[in-house]
Amino acid sequence: MTANTPADQAESPLPDADAAYWEAAAATFDEEPDHGLRDPGVRAAWAARLRSWLPAAPAAVLDLGCGTGSLALLAAEQGHRVTGVDRSPAMVALARDKLAGRDAVFIVGEAAEPPVGERRFAAVLVRHVLWALPDPASALRRWAGLLAPGGRLVLVEGRWGEAAPVGLRATELAALTAPLASRTELADLSAEPALWGREVSDERYALIVHADPAAGRRA
Repeated sequence: MTANTPADQAESPLPDADAAYWEAAAATFDEEPDHGLRDPGVRAAWAARLRSWLPAAPAAVLDLGCGTGSLALLAAEQGHRVTGVDRSPAMVALARDKLAGRDAVFIVGEAAEPPVGERRFAAVLVRHVLWALPDPASALRRWAGLLAPGGRLVLVEGRWGEAAPVGLRATELAALTAPLASRTELADLSAEPALWGREVSDERYALIVHADPAAGRRA
């Protein structure tokens, strides 16, 4: 499939106000250091982390909630074949422009139910999406079912804020993924200001879930 296939262009209307918010945010989304990765130091930090989390290239990588495609671009630069999914047509349009000419395709759709048919992937990459889904356990089962044998989930999450914190603690996410995993790796990202363009004091991490093949078949 290429970036201009009919399936790629079948863009459904935005489903709700949350999607409309992200549609409106697309124009300025990359201004955040960890979104646009415009700073060379931030970009290099994410590239190094991604290289350690993803399987050896070339591999098929599914980037869910891909936004403007910044992580997808890093994965493509490392030799991976990338499929990105985002609910915002404006985000997807920016991602397509950003990765024009690369081995990448972007589709408008819901991260919880990626419209990728029977395709299977060596890695499913999801950054700062799972915490906002109404049924994260169901989404995780669905994603595990999209993995090829030996595949992995790369889940970048956190718990942000002090007065009214939101997100998922690492212990909570580990419990949700336990039924799907043959093993997991936890990477603490809070002490790495290079990833965020500043010092942070909240909980940020990545959980690398090496899927149990039996769990994937059940999903």
